[in-house]
Amino acid sequence: MPPHRFTRHFALTGIAAILGAVGVGALMHLQGPSALLDPKRHTISAYALQDNGWQFNAAVLVLAAGSLAALAALVGARVVSATSGAAIGLALWSASLAAVVYFPKHNWAAGPSIEGDLHRVASVVAFLSLPVAALLAARGGLRHEPWRGHARWTLAFGVLSLLWFTPIVGAILLEPFTGVRWWRAIPLGAVERALVVSEIVTLLALGWWAIRAHRAPTAPTAQGPDKSPTAAPHTSPMPYRAQTAHRAHVARAAQPAEACAPDKSPRESSDLRSA
Repeated sequence: MPPHRFTRHFALTGIAAILGAVGVGALMHLQGPSALLDPKRHTISAYALQDNGWQFNAAVLVLAAGSLAALAALVGARVVSATSGAAIGLALWSASLAAVVYFPKHNWAAGPSIEGDLHRVASVVAFLSLPVAALLAARGGLRHEPWRGHARWTLAFGVLSLLWFTPIVGAILLEPFTGVRWWRAIPLGAVERALVVSEIVTLLALGWWAIRAHRAPTAPTAQGPDKSPTAAPHTSPMPYRAQTAHRAHVARAAQPAEACAPDKSPRESSDLRSA
């Protein structure tokens, strides 16, 4: 089936929402109480605890909504299927972003909290689910020549996002040996910001992929050609009549030679015997 007619609108809306959320986050680094935080040490979630923290929460929710719009565009363009691992990963990313807002991070001035622990879990799930979804989408796209370029870029950004997560894992694993708490062993704020930037670029690459797939006359999909009974004939590798003629030719070629020979009439058979 052809791409959905609203695919381009979903993709453009998602990209606009993602860029808008990035713009708000950048402004929070430059003005207001959040500008006083050290970006090398303080995580991005610390902005939610400032007097202008509502801006951070709004930006994260807009980012989650834009990610869902990008997901709808990818499904509409048949880059991924609605039940694929890539789609589930993107949905999990969006849900985790909403959980990050609902459960604020630890406010160490008041002490640890259950909400802070849930916030940390949601953050880890979000940081991992998006690059995994990108890798799964890229794996399917690499099978189709028109989308290999988009798939390679998506794959590269997904791998880059996972690589930015490795310093955090390494600091946690080395903590028993170094005696240094993992969030002090590395410039956590800088690492997290680099990770967020790479994941934002990954989202934009997926949104652009959906736009390009929508513009194609017949969009190949990461899950293969449409095999439904109602699939349009022009989506097949060759026209329907050509397929029918090809099957008939193959069937005739597979028959034994004697089966293809014309039948002899009884009179011709008796003449041959008399001869």
